[in-house]
Amino acid sequence: MDGKRRRIASAKFWLVVAVFVIIFLPPFAKYQELKYKNKKLEERIEGLKRENAELTEEKRKLETDINYVEKKAREKIGVVRKGEIVMKEVNVRKSNK
Repeated sequence: MDGKRRRIASAKFWLVVAVFVIIFLPPFAKYQELKYKNKKLEERIEGLKRENAELTEEKRKLETDINYVEKKAREKIGVVRKGEIVMKEVNVRKSNK
């Protein structure tokens, strides 16, 4: 009879463990997933904050620094001053035939 009680107690124990796992495992997995997504979103927010700061600085320079505006105009659209000669570097590929 003592062996039978132990088996019943053991079965009850494993039943409680199984119920516990069934009830608490899915929410825990969801919590882990949300925690991971939250971390990725926080990293993205930090990246966007850095980009925003860089763009704010770029805007400030474009509004206040004439030399910076000139430099950007030269780089982007090839603006030159009167009398300047533009020299472009041309890469020529040689054919090995």
